[in-house]
Amino acid sequence: MDERTPVLIGAGQFTYRGDPGASPSPTTLLKIAAERAAADSGIGAEGLAAIDALAVVGFTIDAPGSRRGMIPHSTNPPALLSKWIGATPRWSVYSEMGGNTPQYLINTLAERISKGETQLALTVGCEFLGSATKRATRGLSFDDWSAVEDETLETPQRIGDARPGTTPYEARHGLNRPINIYPLFENALRARDKRPLAEHQARMGRLFERFSTVAAENPEAWFPIRRSAEELVSVSEKNRMIGYPYPKLLNAIMEVDQAAGVIVASVAKARELGVPEDRWVYLHGCADAADLWHPMDRQDFHSSPAMRLTGQRAFEMAGIGLADIDLIDLYSCFPVAVEVGAEELGLSLDDPRGLTVTGGLPYAGGPGNNYVMHSVAVMHRKLREKPGANGLITGNGWYLTKQSTGIYSTRRPDRPFERQDPAVIQRQIDALPHPDVIETPQGRGTIETYTVVHKREGPFMAIVIGRDSNGRRFAANTPDDPATLAGLEAVEQVGRTGVLTQRGDLNLFTPD
Repeated sequence: MDERTPVLIGAGQFTYRGDPGASPSPTTLLKIAAERAAADSGIGAEGLAAIDALAVVGFTIDAPGSRRGMIPHSTNPPALLSKWIGATPRWSVYSEMGGNTPQYLINTLAERISKGETQLALTVGCEFLGSATKRATRGLSFDDWSAVEDETLETPQRIGDARPGTTPYEARHGLNRPINIYPLFENALRARDKRPLAEHQARMGRLFERFSTVAAENPEAWFPIRRSAEELVSVSEKNRMIGYPYPKLLNAIMEVDQAAGVIVASVAKARELGVPEDRWVYLHGCADAADLWHPMDRQDFHSSPAMRLTGQRAFEMAGIGLADIDLIDLYSCFPVAVEVGAEELGLSLDDPRGLTVTGGLPYAGGPGNNYVMHSVAVMHRKLREKPGANGLITGNGWYLTKQSTGIYSTRRPDRPFERQDPAVIQRQIDALPHPDVIETPQGRGTIETYTVVHKREGPFMAIVIGRDSNGRRFAANTPDDPATLAGLEAVEQVGRTGVLTQRGDLNLFTPD
């Protein structure tokens, strides 16, 4: 075996459930996860200080447009973490936004190791919106975070695609948040399958009941509680509707305090550090690509060519098939991410192998961009416990946009690690035909998909994606009167016609 073969040698997680006023600072969370990964590998603090590459997953509050200054944290998390663990990495990066990021960073580090550019790498991330939100709303001090988070460091090197997830046109009409956009995919999928509304709600409940059952057995889960299918989809005071058809319990939960990290080494370095081979897990296959970038440009709202093609490439690279997979973790921010992912990979929603090892983002926790680091950490442990088994992990960023896939096993690879240039798949996707988009539609239109967005007080905005009489795609809102909004949730709306007008810079779709 090539001594430059990349291998995962350690993984660590941490979930903080204590007093928000005494919660760890952002960099402290990173350090705890890094130290746990080092302890898991057996290399300890001395080995951790020897890393020559460091990749930190971007914090949610560093997303474009966020109110970054409200929460004290380092302006250069990789630099501050390196200082705290005594490391001087030659290559140090901070990621852009996206839930695919942890797998993407592992794929990137593995490629660097295979080329001899890196020998020992750490990738780590965290989310702290749980305690930060509580501190802010309760008027608690951030002085302890300010005292340790160095906000004077230089700007870090960024990695990943920095493009915003939506266009200004999309954002004006409410397509600017996951809780508004993923329901559009869900309703399109249901309509494609001609499934009655109540039947589809029950289907989503059954799917995520299985996820909550896994979370209940996960000691690091944010909500280690098994919930019934009926409980998950029944709208109540504690489970209010967020974006139709998703009540709160079907949404990823970002307000958590969680951290996870993974250490990747070359085979030569792992041996030099004395890491026993029964601790090693290999990345056998991987791939990265993005669907047509903006939601309005998609071919439809019920598929993901990027999920399909990255899956195919990862299996080709690993030299195995879907039947050879023993453990699975599909990205699960909302039910449709699992439904589309399973369909593109050829999985059944009730596959006896299960579709999560953690419990998923709504129950194990959705720590911003870092959820997949937790799924890798859990997969790492489970594969060690089941030598020779194969594990599949998918990561999804933005709005079914950025996709990263990994296939893992303790089996020794029988071929050199060779990551395909992501541009190969990307060229195929970018060449796909897709509808023309019109920004100021007039006349008649037909609903292609839709959602109704809720506040605590009830529904307040409907978003419609449709086609005009010339087949061009448009985004619009509907009149916000209670009768119209209630009617949109009463019966299937896909295929319904209406009239298009403008109200200021917004398109208005009035259903017939």
